[in-house]
Amino acid sequence: MDLLEKTQTDLLNVTPAAADAVQDLLAKRELEGFALRVFVSGGGCSGFQYGMALEDNVHDTDTILEQHNVKIVVDEISINYLTGATVDYVDEVMGSGFKIENPNAVSTCGCGSSFQTSNDPGAASSAGGCNC
Repeated sequence: MDLLEKTQTDLLNVTPAAADAVQDLLAKRELEGFALRVFVSGGGCSGFQYGMALEDNVHDTDTILEQHNVKIVVDEISINYLTGATVDYVDEVMGSGFKIENPNAVSTCGCGSSFQTSNDPGAASSAGGCNC
């Protein structure tokens, strides 16, 4: 593993299964030159929620990675919450889809699509429960 690859996987890791799923989506939708954008936004039942999109609009301030022949872009705010995270694709009896394992999350909702970090205590509200 060269230094550049180690640095990229330290920032955000995409599994081969996730990369295959992205490549399949890009091929089916005929989206040549597009990247997987991974981002964090406010909301969700635990304070923040994950998001992903296929897009061809890369900003100057984005972090750009390439793993398993897939281009990944992360905005400058989201990278702070996603550093060290792994994007995977799971195919299970109860359903299939992308899953993010985030070492920065100190709590998550039941479905795993929203989270809270230790830097943001009080951002989550457990009173309403998970509405996933």
